[in-house]
Amino acid sequence: MNSLTRVFTKLSLLDTTNISHRLCSVRFKAKIVELPQIGHGKCFRRIVHYPEEYTVKPLNVTNLAGRDPKTGRMIVKGIGGGIKHKYHWIDWKRVGPNEEGKVQTEKVIKIIKDGCRTANIALVAHGDKLKYILATVNMKPGDILKTSCYIPRIPVRPNEGDAYPLGALPLGTQVHNVEKYPGVGGFLVHSAGTYATILRKAKDDRVVIMTPSKKEFSLPATCMCTVGRLSNIEHGSTPIGSAQRNRELGNRPRSGLWQRKRGIHGRKIRRPPPVKMIVDKPKDERETIVFTCDRPFVKTPRFQFHY
Repeated sequence: MNSLTRVFTKLSLLDTTNISHRLCSVRFKAKIVELPQIGHGKCFRRIVHYPEEYTVKPLNVTNLAGRDPKTGRMIVKGIGGGIKHKYHWIDWKRVGPNEEGKVQTEKVIKIIKDGCRTANIALVAHGDKLKYILATVNMKPGDILKTSCYIPRIPVRPNEGDAYPLGALPLGTQVHNVEKYPGVGGFLVHSAGTYATILRKAKDDRVVIMTPSKKEFSLPATCMCTVGRLSNIEHGSTPIGSAQRNRELGNRPRSGLWQRKRGIHGRKIRRPPPVKMIVDKPKDERETIVFTCDRPFVKTPRFQFHY
């Protein structure tokens, strides 16, 4: 009994507050990390190092291999390896004169294959300026391309590779590199062998187009687009052929577990979605307050003596 009483006295003399604090700090010692979200316009395959001014020089890239550039954590497991390619900067804006009867002409210098995209690209020249654009199916070196931002009363008869507003083209025209908002640059239809079709004219100076996914968009008539179908049509029907070729494309092997296909893998017959109307983003109408000071600023503890 004497030994038990000595043990209880020792326990009563201990500082229980420190013990509980230490136990809590060890038990809940976890660092909360915000994982990045997949999608939302963020790519985990490569980072392109853009210069301040536009150039046709191939740009250096940093391959991410599916990892987050900030934390280094693995985000997408199916990306990694492959042949290293340099990036060719595409000029998505086709700007021309906005007057009747005037067009801007550009000459195709050469057509090359870009490893960072599926469609071929074309090097075009206007005056002393060079730029890259997406190449169409029948585009070849020496072709003359026209660009105009004017919408005439009668639709024009465009050639392949010409750029016009949606409101200036006849119905049924195949287009690509379509702007979502006027003046922003080509946003829709970039993949190889794809095209969008102009379906009809809508009210309020809008044009309805159908994209390759069978979705319909109602865009302003002043949105620029390029006429024709994109090059490299055989891309979608060409098999990869081997596992080594798939690794060269930058794709890592997935799980080897075989799973039988169920009903979710079959074809669904659903009604097409309604027409999506693209409107301009609301502008921030809040008043900006600018503070001005005529006298020079003097950083001193006795600032009250400087008038």
